[in-house]
Amino acid sequence: MSTATHRIPLYEPDFAQNPHAAYQRMREQFGPLVPVDLAPGVPATLVVGYEEARRILGDPQRFPADPRQWQTSVPDTCPIRPMMEWRPNALRSAGAEHARYRAANTEALGAVDQHALRARVELVAEQTINAFRGSGKADLLSQYAWPLAFQTLSHLLGCPDEVGHRIADGMAKIFDGVNASIGNQIMAHAVADLVALRRREPGDDVTSRLLVHVARLDDTEMGQQLITLYGAGIEPLTNLITNTLLEMLTNSEFSGDLHAGDASVREALDSVLYRDPPLANFAMSYPPRPADIGGYLLPADQPVVISYAACNNDPALGTHRPLGNRAHLAWGAGPHGCPASTHAYLIAETAILHVLDALPEMDLDGHRDDLVRRPGPFHRSLVALPVTFPSS
Repeated sequence: MSTATHRIPLYEPDFAQNPHAAYQRMREQFGPLVPVDLAPGVPATLVVGYEEARRILGDPQRFPADPRQWQTSVPDTCPIRPMMEWRPNALRSAGAEHARYRAANTEALGAVDQHALRARVELVAEQTINAFRGSGKADLLSQYAWPLAFQTLSHLLGCPDEVGHRIADGMAKIFDGVNASIGNQIMAHAVADLVALRRREPGDDVTSRLLVHVARLDDTEMGQQLITLYGAGIEPLTNLITNTLLEMLTNSEFSGDLHAGDASVREALDSVLYRDPPLANFAMSYPPRPADIGGYLLPADQPVVISYAACNNDPALGTHRPLGNRAHLAWGAGPHGCPASTHAYLIAETAILHVLDALPEMDLDGHRDDLVRRPGPFHRSLVALPVTFPSS
Protein backbone atom coordinates (compact mmCIF):
# COMPACT_ATOMS: atom_id res chain seq x y z
CA MET A 1 0.00 0.00 0.00
CA SER A 2 2.85 2.39 0.74
CA THR A 3 3.71 2.43 -2.97
CA ALA A 4 0.19 3.30 -4.13
CA THR A 5 0.12 6.35 -6.37
CA HIS A 6 -3.64 6.87 -6.48
CA ARG A 7 -5.05 8.61 -3.41
CA ILE A 8 -8.65 9.42 -2.54
CA PRO A 9 -9.20 13.15 -1.86
CA LEU A 10 -11.20 13.76 1.34
CA TYR A 11 -11.51 17.50 0.83
CA GLU A 12 -13.87 17.48 -2.17
CA PRO A 13 -17.55 18.52 -1.77
CA ASP A 14 -18.66 15.21 -3.34
CA PHE A 15 -17.04 13.30 -0.47
CA ALA A 16 -18.83 15.49 2.11
CA GLN A 17 -22.21 14.93 0.48
CA ASN A 18 -22.03 11.11 0.34
CA PRO A 19 -19.10 9.78 2.40
CA HIS A 20 -20.54 6.29 2.94
CA ALA A 21 -20.57 5.59 -0.79
CA ALA A 22 -16.94 6.75 -0.84
CA TYR A 23 -16.05 4.44 2.07
CA GLN A 24 -17.58 1.50 0.22
CA ARG A 25 -15.55 2.25 -2.90
CA MET A 26 -12.41 2.60 -0.75
CA ARG A 27 -12.92 -0.85 0.79
CA GLU A 28 -13.48 -2.46 -2.57
CA GLN A 29 -10.33 -0.91 -4.01
CA PHE A 30 -7.91 -0.92 -1.07
CA GLY A 31 -9.28 -2.94 1.86
CA PRO A 32 -9.26 -1.66 5.47
CA LEU A 33 -6.38 0.83 5.05
CA VAL A 34 -6.79 3.44 2.36
CA PRO A 35 -4.32 5.95 0.83
CA VAL A 36 -5.95 9.37 0.92
CA ASP A 37 -5.12 13.05 0.61
CA LEU A 38 -6.38 15.19 3.51
CA ALA A 39 -5.62 18.30 1.47
CA PRO A 40 -3.87 18.72 -1.87
CA GLY A 41 -0.43 17.16 -1.49
CA VAL A 42 -0.99 15.98 2.11
CA PRO A 43 -1.00 12.14 2.06
CA ALA A 44 -2.34 9.99 4.87
CA THR A 45 -3.76 6.55 5.55
CA LEU A 46 -7.47 6.37 6.36
CA VAL A 47 -8.46 3.39 8.49
CA VAL A 48 -11.89 2.07 7.47
CA GLY A 49 -11.64 -1.35 9.19
CA TYR A 50 -13.04 -1.65 12.73
CA GLU A 51 -10.56 -4.23 14.02
CA GLU A 52 -7.61 -2.41 12.49
CA ALA A 53 -8.78 0.81 14.13
CA ARG A 54 -9.04 -0.88 17.53
CA ARG A 55 -5.50 -2.21 17.20
CA ILE A 56 -4.09 1.21 16.27
CA LEU A 57 -6.02 3.13 18.93
CA GLY A 58 -4.83 0.69 21.58
CA ASP A 59 -1.14 0.84 20.58
CA PRO A 60 0.17 4.35 21.40
CA GLN A 61 3.78 3.13 21.37
CA ARG A 62 3.71 2.28 17.66
CA PHE A 63 1.11 4.93 16.84
CA PRO A 64 1.83 8.03 18.96
CA ALA A 65 -0.22 11.20 18.55
CA ASP A 66 2.82 13.53 18.39
CA PRO A 67 3.00 15.10 14.88
CA ARG A 68 6.20 17.13 15.24
CA GLN A 69 8.30 15.12 12.80
CA TRP A 70 5.47 15.00 10.24
CA GLN A 71 4.86 18.74 10.28
CA THR A 72 8.48 19.54 9.37
CA SER A 73 7.52 18.63 5.80
CA VAL A 74 4.19 20.50 5.81
CA PRO A 75 4.17 24.22 4.93
CA ASP A 76 2.55 26.75 7.24
CA THR A 77 0.12 27.59 4.44
CA CYS A 78 -1.36 24.07 4.41
CA PRO A 79 -5.09 24.52 5.16
CA ILE A 80 -5.31 21.58 7.56
CA ARG A 81 -2.04 22.05 9.41
CA PRO A 82 -3.61 24.05 12.28
CA MET A 83 -6.01 21.16 12.82
CA MET A 84 -3.21 18.59 13.04
CA GLU A 85 -0.03 20.33 14.18
CA TRP A 86 1.69 19.76 17.51
CA ARG A 87 0.34 21.56 20.51
CA PRO A 88 1.23 21.05 24.18
CA ASN A 89 -2.07 19.33 25.00
CA ALA A 90 -3.37 15.80 25.50
CA LEU A 91 -4.63 15.46 21.93
CA ARG A 92 -1.27 16.06 20.22
CA SER A 93 1.21 14.54 22.66
CA ALA A 94 2.41 11.12 23.76
CA GLY A 95 3.95 9.36 26.75
CA ALA A 96 4.52 11.31 29.98
CA GLU A 97 3.43 14.61 28.39
CA HIS A 98 0.12 13.09 27.37
CA ALA A 99 -0.45 11.58 30.82
CA ARG A 100 0.17 14.94 32.50
CA TYR A 101 -2.20 16.88 30.27
CA ARG A 102 -4.81 14.13 30.31
CA ALA A 103 -4.90 14.01 34.12
CA ALA A 104 -5.41 17.78 34.37
CA ASN A 105 -8.27 17.77 31.88
CA THR A 106 -9.96 14.69 33.30
CA GLU A 107 -9.96 16.05 36.85
CA ALA A 108 -11.11 19.54 35.83
CA LEU A 109 -13.98 18.08 33.79
CA GLY A 110 -14.81 15.49 36.43
CA ALA A 111 -15.66 18.22 38.92
CA VAL A 112 -18.53 19.50 36.75
CA ASP A 113 -21.89 19.12 38.51
CA GLN A 114 -24.06 17.11 36.09
CA HIS A 115 -27.34 18.33 37.60
CA ALA A 116 -26.22 21.95 37.33
CA LEU A 117 -25.08 21.30 33.76
CA ARG A 118 -28.48 19.93 32.76
CA ALA A 119 -30.21 22.93 34.33
CA ARG A 120 -27.89 25.29 32.46
CA VAL A 121 -28.62 23.58 29.12
CA GLU A 122 -32.38 23.79 29.77
CA LEU A 123 -32.10 27.51 30.56
CA VAL A 124 -30.03 28.26 27.46
CA ALA A 125 -32.36 26.13 25.31
CA GLU A 126 -35.43 28.01 26.51
CA GLN A 127 -33.85 31.41 25.95
CA THR A 128 -32.59 30.44 22.51
CA ILE A 129 -35.93 29.02 21.34
CA ASN A 130 -37.83 32.05 22.63
CA ALA A 131 -35.77 34.23 20.28
CA PHE A 132 -37.29 32.57 17.18
CA ARG A 133 -40.49 30.90 18.44
CA GLY A 134 -42.72 33.64 17.02
CA SER A 135 -41.36 33.49 13.47
CA GLY A 136 -42.63 30.03 12.56
CA LYS A 137 -39.30 29.02 11.05
CA ALA A 138 -35.68 28.67 12.09
CA ASP A 139 -32.30 27.28 11.17
CA LEU A 140 -31.73 24.86 14.03
CA LEU A 141 -27.98 24.88 13.39
CA SER A 142 -27.18 28.60 13.50
CA GLN A 143 -30.11 29.63 15.72
CA TYR A 144 -30.22 26.74 18.18
CA ALA A 145 -27.54 24.04 18.26
CA TRP A 146 -24.53 26.30 17.73
CA PRO A 147 -25.48 29.04 20.22
CA LEU A 148 -26.52 26.40 22.75
CA ALA A 149 -23.20 24.55 22.48
CA PHE A 150 -21.28 27.82 22.53
CA GLN A 151 -23.05 29.31 25.56
CA THR A 152 -22.95 26.06 27.52
CA LEU A 153 -19.26 25.50 26.91
CA SER A 154 -18.40 29.13 27.67
CA HIS A 155 -20.24 28.78 30.98
CA LEU A 156 -18.33 25.59 31.84
CA LEU A 157 -15.01 27.25 31.03
CA GLY A 158 -15.82 30.55 32.74
CA CYS A 159 -15.39 32.37 29.43
CA PRO A 160 -17.03 35.76 28.70
CA ASP A 161 -19.08 35.88 25.50
CA GLU A 162 -16.76 38.31 23.72
CA VAL A 163 -13.73 36.06 24.22
CA GLY A 164 -15.74 32.93 23.45
CA HIS A 165 -16.97 34.31 20.13
CA ARG A 166 -13.38 34.93 19.05
CA ILE A 167 -12.39 31.40 20.02
CA ALA A 168 -15.37 29.92 18.16
CA ASP A 169 -14.63 32.00 15.05
CA GLY A 170 -11.03 30.78 15.00
CA MET A 171 -12.09 27.17 15.57
CA ALA A 172 -14.62 27.25 12.71
CA LYS A 173 -11.92 28.48 10.32
CA ILE A 174 -9.63 25.63 11.40
CA PHE A 175 -12.31 22.94 11.00
CA ASP A 176 -13.22 24.20 7.53
CA GLY A 177 -9.58 24.46 6.45
CA VAL A 178 -10.33 27.96 5.08
CA ASN A 179 -8.22 30.81 6.47
CA ALA A 180 -7.04 28.25 9.01
CA SER A 181 -3.79 30.06 9.86
CA ILE A 182 -5.76 33.24 10.59
CA GLY A 183 -8.15 31.18 12.71
CA ASN A 184 -5.19 29.79 14.61
CA GLN A 185 -3.99 33.31 15.46
CA ILE A 186 -7.45 34.52 16.47
CA MET A 187 -7.91 31.54 18.76
CA ALA A 188 -4.47 31.82 20.37
CA HIS A 189 -4.98 35.46 21.34
CA ALA A 190 -8.48 34.78 22.66
CA VAL A 191 -7.52 31.86 24.91
CA ALA A 192 -4.57 33.87 26.24
CA ASP A 193 -7.06 36.55 27.30
CA LEU A 194 -9.22 33.92 29.01
CA VAL A 195 -6.26 32.46 30.91
CA ALA A 196 -5.19 35.93 32.07
CA LEU A 197 -8.74 36.72 33.21
CA ARG A 198 -9.11 33.54 35.27
CA ARG A 199 -5.68 33.99 36.83
CA ARG A 200 -6.89 37.40 38.07
CA GLU A 201 -10.44 36.31 38.87
CA PRO A 202 -10.72 32.55 39.54
CA GLY A 203 -14.17 30.98 39.68
CA ASP A 204 -16.00 27.66 39.81
CA ASP A 205 -15.15 26.66 36.26
CA VAL A 206 -12.93 24.30 34.28
CA THR A 207 -10.37 26.99 33.41
CA SER A 208 -9.88 27.97 37.05
CA ARG A 209 -9.53 24.33 38.08
CA LEU A 210 -6.91 23.72 35.39
CA LEU A 211 -4.94 26.73 36.63
CA VAL A 212 -4.55 25.28 40.14
CA HIS A 213 -4.04 21.66 39.12
CA VAL A 214 -0.90 19.89 40.35
CA ALA A 215 0.25 19.59 36.72
CA ARG A 216 1.26 23.28 37.06
CA LEU A 217 0.37 24.21 33.50
CA ASP A 218 2.05 27.36 32.19
CA ASP A 219 0.14 29.98 30.19
CA THR A 220 0.96 28.37 26.83
CA GLU A 221 -0.11 24.93 28.04
CA MET A 222 -3.26 26.40 29.59
CA GLY A 223 -4.21 28.04 26.31
CA GLN A 224 -3.75 24.79 24.43
CA GLN A 225 -5.92 22.80 26.85
CA LEU A 226 -8.68 25.37 26.31
CA ILE A 227 -8.30 25.16 22.53
CA THR A 228 -8.74 21.39 22.79
CA LEU A 229 -11.83 21.75 24.97
CA TYR A 230 -13.41 24.31 22.66
CA GLY A 231 -12.52 22.26 19.60
CA ALA A 232 -14.07 19.15 21.11
CA GLY A 233 -17.03 21.08 22.46
CA ILE A 234 -18.50 23.49 19.94
CA GLU A 235 -18.20 22.01 16.44
CA PRO A 236 -18.73 18.30 17.21
CA LEU A 237 -21.49 19.00 19.75
CA THR A 238 -23.31 21.28 17.31
CA ASN A 239 -23.08 18.60 14.64
CA LEU A 240 -24.25 15.86 17.01
CA ILE A 241 -27.36 17.85 17.94
CA THR A 242 -28.26 18.83 14.36
CA ASN A 243 -27.49 15.42 12.84
CA THR A 244 -29.67 13.76 15.48
CA LEU A 245 -32.52 16.24 15.02
CA LEU A 246 -32.35 15.56 11.28
CA GLU A 247 -32.77 11.84 11.97
CA MET A 248 -35.70 12.46 14.29
CA LEU A 249 -37.38 14.69 11.71
CA THR A 250 -36.87 12.45 8.68
CA ASN A 251 -36.07 8.88 9.70
CA SER A 252 -39.24 6.79 10.10
CA GLU A 253 -37.50 4.78 12.82
CA PHE A 254 -37.54 7.85 15.06
CA SER A 255 -39.98 10.32 13.49
CA GLY A 256 -43.18 8.37 14.10
CA ASP A 257 -43.55 9.87 17.54
CA LEU A 258 -41.28 12.76 18.45
CA HIS A 259 -42.60 12.47 22.00
CA ALA A 260 -41.77 8.80 22.47
CA GLY A 261 -39.73 9.84 25.49
CA ASP A 262 -36.10 9.83 26.47
CA ALA A 263 -35.53 6.34 25.07
CA SER A 264 -36.14 7.39 21.46
CA VAL A 265 -33.79 10.36 21.80
CA ARG A 266 -31.08 8.14 23.23
CA GLU A 267 -31.60 5.65 20.41
CA ALA A 268 -31.39 8.42 17.82
CA LEU A 269 -28.20 9.76 19.40
CA ASP A 270 -26.63 6.32 19.37
CA SER A 271 -27.73 5.80 15.78
CA VAL A 272 -26.07 9.05 14.71
CA LEU A 273 -22.92 8.32 16.71
CA TYR A 274 -22.77 4.97 14.93
CA ARG A 275 -23.78 5.94 11.42
CA ASP A 276 -22.76 9.60 11.09
CA PRO A 277 -20.56 10.70 14.03
CA PRO A 278 -19.96 14.46 14.16
CA LEU A 279 -16.21 13.86 13.87
CA ALA A 280 -16.21 11.41 11.00
CA ASN A 281 -12.44 11.05 10.55
CA PHE A 282 -10.08 11.87 13.39
CA ALA A 283 -7.78 10.34 16.06
CA MET A 284 -4.64 11.09 14.06
CA SER A 285 -1.42 9.23 14.89
CA TYR A 286 2.06 9.43 13.38
CA PRO A 287 4.09 6.19 13.45
CA PRO A 288 7.80 7.08 13.83
CA ARG A 289 8.77 3.89 11.96
CA PRO A 290 7.05 1.88 9.20
CA ALA A 291 4.29 -0.09 10.91
CA ASP A 292 2.72 -3.34 9.79
CA ILE A 293 -1.02 -3.79 10.38
CA GLY A 294 -2.38 -7.05 9.04
CA GLY A 295 0.07 -7.14 6.16
CA TYR A 296 -0.34 -3.47 5.28
CA LEU A 297 2.83 -1.41 5.72
CA LEU A 298 2.10 2.12 6.92
CA PRO A 299 4.79 4.72 6.16
CA ALA A 300 6.76 6.41 8.92
CA ASP A 301 5.87 9.99 9.89
CA GLN A 302 2.72 10.02 7.78
CA PRO A 303 -0.68 10.57 9.42
CA VAL A 304 -2.89 7.59 10.19
CA VAL A 305 -6.48 8.78 10.51
CA ILE A 306 -9.28 6.70 12.01
CA SER A 307 -12.57 6.92 10.13
CA TYR A 308 -15.04 6.55 12.98
CA ALA A 309 -17.91 6.63 10.47
CA ALA A 310 -16.47 3.94 8.21
CA CYS A 311 -15.20 1.69 11.00
CA ASN A 312 -18.53 1.74 12.83
CA ASN A 313 -20.19 0.49 9.65
CA ASP A 314 -17.50 -1.98 8.63
CA PRO A 315 -19.24 -4.88 6.79
CA ALA A 316 -16.63 -7.21 8.34
CA LEU A 317 -18.52 -6.84 11.62
CA GLY A 318 -21.51 -8.53 10.02
CA THR A 319 -24.67 -8.27 12.08
CA HIS A 320 -22.75 -8.78 15.33
CA ARG A 321 -22.44 -5.51 17.18
CA PRO A 322 -21.29 -6.26 20.70
CA LEU A 323 -23.44 -3.69 22.72
CA GLY A 324 -25.52 -2.76 19.67
CA ASN A 325 -25.17 0.81 18.47
CA ARG A 326 -23.13 1.72 21.53
CA ALA A 327 -20.10 -0.22 20.30
CA HIS A 328 -19.23 2.77 18.12
CA LEU A 329 -15.89 4.57 18.04
CA ALA A 330 -17.40 8.07 17.94
CA TRP A 331 -15.78 9.00 21.28
CA GLY A 332 -12.49 7.41 20.22
CA ALA A 333 -10.88 4.58 22.19
CA GLY A 334 -7.69 3.79 24.07
CA PRO A 335 -5.60 6.40 25.90
CA HIS A 336 -6.93 9.24 23.71
CA GLY A 337 -10.64 8.43 24.15
CA CYS A 338 -12.78 11.52 24.77
CA PRO A 339 -12.75 12.46 28.50
CA ALA A 340 -15.93 14.55 28.14
CA SER A 341 -18.26 12.06 26.44
CA THR A 342 -20.63 11.99 29.44
CA HIS A 343 -20.96 15.77 29.36
CA ALA A 344 -21.47 15.85 25.58
CA TYR A 345 -24.11 13.15 25.77
CA LEU A 346 -26.00 14.99 28.52
CA ILE A 347 -25.89 18.33 26.68
CA ALA A 348 -27.03 16.87 23.36
CA GLU A 349 -29.83 14.79 24.87
CA THR A 350 -31.12 17.69 26.97
CA ALA A 351 -30.99 20.09 24.01
CA ILE A 352 -32.89 17.69 21.74
CA LEU A 353 -35.55 16.85 24.30
CA HIS A 354 -36.13 20.53 25.00
CA VAL A 355 -36.63 21.63 21.40
CA LEU A 356 -38.89 18.66 20.63
CA ASP A 357 -41.01 19.53 23.64
CA ALA A 358 -41.09 23.25 22.80
CA LEU A 359 -41.87 22.77 19.08
CA PRO A 360 -43.83 19.50 18.82
CA GLU A 361 -45.19 20.24 15.33
CA MET A 362 -41.81 21.03 13.83
CA ASP A 363 -41.05 19.82 10.28
CA LEU A 364 -38.01 19.95 8.03
CA ASP A 365 -38.33 22.89 5.63
CA GLY A 366 -37.57 21.17 2.33
CA HIS A 367 -36.23 17.75 1.38
CA ARG A 368 -33.46 15.94 3.20
CA ASP A 369 -31.59 15.26 -0.04
CA ASP A 370 -31.36 19.01 -0.69
CA LEU A 371 -29.46 19.73 2.54
CA VAL A 372 -25.83 20.69 1.96
CA ARG A 373 -22.84 19.42 3.96
CA ARG A 374 -19.75 21.47 4.68
CA PRO A 375 -16.70 20.05 2.88
CA GLY A 376 -13.67 18.95 4.86
CA PRO A 377 -11.94 15.68 5.76
CA PHE A 378 -12.74 15.67 9.46
CA HIS A 379 -16.30 16.65 10.34
CA ARG A 380 -19.79 15.58 9.33
CA SER A 381 -21.58 18.91 9.36
CA LEU A 382 -24.65 20.44 7.78
CA VAL A 383 -24.54 23.97 6.41
CA ALA A 384 -28.03 24.56 7.83
CA LEU A 385 -31.02 22.68 9.25
CA PRO A 386 -34.12 24.70 8.28
CA VAL A 387 -37.43 23.86 9.97
CA THR A 388 -40.94 25.24 10.11
CA PHE A 389 -43.48 25.14 12.96
CA PRO A 390 -46.65 26.94 14.06
CA SER A 391 -45.60 30.34 15.40
CA SER A 392 -46.53 31.21 18.97
